Amino acid sequence: MTDLSASSALPAAASAPLTHNTAIDDAMPRSGSIPTLAQLDLGQAMQVLAVRAPAHAPEWADWLAEIGFLPGEAVKILSRGLPGGDPLVVRIGQSTFALRRAEAACIQVQGPQGREATHD
Repeated sequence: MTDLSASSALPAAASAPLTHNTAIDDAMPRSGSIPTLAQLDLGQAMQVLAVRAPAHAPEWADWLAEIGFLPGEAVKILSRGLPGGDPLVVRIGQSTFALRRAEAACIQVQGPQGREATHD
């Protein structure tokens, strides 16, 4: 089994455990705002609208763009980890990645052809 925590492909923040939910709270949209990847149902096909990194981790925007989270790209959640739904297995274009919910919460999404996602 390969240990990916020391991989240079991941930002330092990706290998460090979260000790609180500040990243999620900072990145989650407020009521009436644009939904994020973290809020989608499994298999719900969307497009990336924008990436908005939290103030405490501005480098996440560049890292997410480098791995393919660019406006207009097709995206969906394939599965969620148990317990707690972390990490998320995400398909972006033809690639598949595991993202923490805090990272997925940075990715604003819209429905295909620019329709806003609806989330109950």
